[in-house]
Amino acid sequence: MTDQSESTGRWAEVFGPRYATVTLILCLGVALLAFNVFLTSTALPTAVQELNGVALISWALTLFLVFAIMGGAGAALFKQLLGARVALLSAAAVFMAGSLVCAGASNMETVLIGRILQGLGEGVVAAICFALIPELFPSRLVPKVFGMQAVVWAVAAFGGPLGAGILTEFISWRAAFLVSVPLAIIFAAMVWRVVPNSKGAPQDNADFPGVRLLMVGSGIMLVALASLSLPLQAAGLLVGAMALLSGMVVLDRRARTRLMPPDAFWPGSVVGSGLWVVLLMPVAGAMSAVYLVLLLQQLWGYGPTLAGATAAVLSVAWSLSAIAVANVRRIETRRALIISGPMLLGVGLLAVLAGLLNDQVALVVAGQLSVGAGFGMANGYLSLTLMEAARSGERDRVSAMVPTTQSAGNAIGAALAGVAANLAGYAQAVSVTAIEQAIIPVFVLAASMAALGFVAAVRMTRLMGASPQSAAVTP
Repeated sequence: MTDQSESTGRWAEVFGPRYATVTLILCLGVALLAFNVFLTSTALPTAVQELNGVALISWALTLFLVFAIMGGAGAALFKQLLGARVALLSAAAVFMAGSLVCAGASNMETVLIGRILQGLGEGVVAAICFALIPELFPSRLVPKVFGMQAVVWAVAAFGGPLGAGILTEFISWRAAFLVSVPLAIIFAAMVWRVVPNSKGAPQDNADFPGVRLLMVGSGIMLVALASLSLPLQAAGLLVGAMALLSGMVVLDRRARTRLMPPDAFWPGSVVGSGLWVVLLMPVAGAMSAVYLVLLLQQLWGYGPTLAGATAAVLSVAWSLSAIAVANVRRIETRRALIISGPMLLGVGLLAVLAGLLNDQVALVVAGQLSVGAGFGMANGYLSLTLMEAARSGERDRVSAMVPTTQSAGNAIGAALAGVAANLAGYAQAVSVTAIEQAIIPVFVLAASMAALGFVAAVRMTRLMGASPQSAAVTP
């Protein structure tokens, strides 16, 4: 690493004249996703009741995530073909169209169409904004940019549900969807003014990766369907999902126009091992997040506000820890932070489970703090290391893969949580004892995913000591 990347940046630089506008653009890009997630999750229950679409409520999230992943997977290609500015403006327009479709929907099927458009647009926006970070900021400031993004998520975690609740109760659930429109307009205006429209080097015989994008979307969809199926069917769907996703990776390595770096998920490289960490940590975290608020209500009689606030402790810990470690200079310390992320995540998940089983709210809160700190401490330096380990021609693909892989991890984790809970009889559990017994497999499986993430993090940090050429091995 160069001397420049070894030197520590100052917060004043991030908000100074040179970078302030770019920082705001990236934060707005994150805000589009973060606030949309929390606003819609609060407004959708009212929407589905008015539109008689209760049976389709889960698909409003599933379709959003699937198309966000597909959009993110193709983002590097869109940026290369259209340029960053045009790609971001096009994606923002698609997102706004989806918001308007949702707000004006007269039935649940139309809401689902709007959610597809929202997911597709937001997937591209999030991935390209991520890819722009190493282009627009020196590496010494990158951890601070990730710290700012964590703050945006924390604000959204608290302000999103509150704002959506007020809008839904006193105006309409449709207003909650419309809140994203002015944010998207401001974002588009700033992108037009600031973001350069540089394109990547043209590729001869470039082909549109439609089959591979379809395989990604279908694979994630099969995982989601597994959570709603009987045990034998669920097993078959999970095997099918693994086959599709693995097949997509193999096809992509052989394609002329690739969506991913050639060493994606290959354990012999920093990028490959690091992407496993990026995937497995959200898988583990999502498995707890899916059920925690409901469990606090079922087991301890918490109201929605208190249960939501307890769950949101994670976001606060994430933000504070990301800011606290943003000035780390030593490479050894950065490696330790990457390793500590999945370790703290696994310990926190087991602490939450122990707190729920033993009626210890302090233990649940401590567990949430540990989970949030794990994400906050590791995320920035994990992403920075992946960007720096990428070969020059692959940086866009590697950068765009990070938020896309995180989204895939959240979707897979939520689905696996449903599979584990259903197999353990959670849906039929009535007594407190039965509920407690049914959730044990969910948290144990989540902690196991965190343990696998720890193994991948150790592998990644060992490879970080190699030269850039050996750290980017092509399988």
